[in-house]
Amino acid sequence: MSIHSYFSLLPLLLLISRADALFGHSVLHCMFTSPDDAFYIEQIFFNKLLMMEYNSTVGKFVGFTEKAQNIAEDLNKSPSFLKAQKKKEETCKSHVSVALDTLLKPVEPSVRVRSVGAASSKHPGMLVCSVYGFYPKQIRVTWLRNGEEVTSDVTSTEELSNGNWLYQIHSYLEFTPVRGEKITCKVEHASLMEPKLSDWDPNPESQNNKIAIGTAGLVLGLVFLLAGLIYYKKNTVGRLLVPTS
Repeated sequence: MSIHSYFSLLPLLLLISRADALFGHSVLHCMFTSPDDAFYIEQIFFNKLLMMEYNSTVGKFVGFTEKAQNIAEDLNKSPSFLKAQKKKEETCKSHVSVALDTLLKPVEPSVRVRSVGAASSKHPGMLVCSVYGFYPKQIRVTWLRNGEEVTSDVTSTEELSNGNWLYQIHSYLEFTPVRGEKITCKVEHASLMEPKLSDWDPNPESQNNKIAIGTAGLVLGLVFLLAGLIYYKKNTVGRLLVPTS
């Protein structure tokens, strides 16, 4: 997969003496498409205009105004200065593998299957399989009906960017419910050792009932515990414990 990225590292130069003074800054870029194809760029701006640039593929500073060209020539005659630029280039290349390992690490998606309103009169029901928070972008989402892949009445969105390197996708299945059938959303992705299968529960309220029963049991247990403590405290108040010999 081809990647084109850069790191804006830090401003090097900031000259401000009064409100109408010149403003200058320098920006460093580490540009790469792969660990073996990386180069370093340093750009110097004054009042938002690019004045000089060092590009590691050229190996020297280049000025874009007459005065900047004179400064660039002086810098290019300095072995120590060019050596420092070369060191920055080596630092850039040494960090590319670390950056790629971080940026390209697969992120496992989360999957949710639910029923939504039917979009047409062809089928009375529609399911949506929502897949969230995955990376890389490439993913395959399919529907299974009793273990067999469904190839009709299926639509899907494109992979949608979340703006934070992660993606989401939504797949829709129009269907006519049949008692006892099993409908499954199957997700295949680089982050998964095996496909992730998520079954549709035609009675989602059953899960809510289980949660409600568990909560009620917990509350009832707390009530009995509190009643026991009150009873114990009431029957021990005023008693004098006499040690036995």
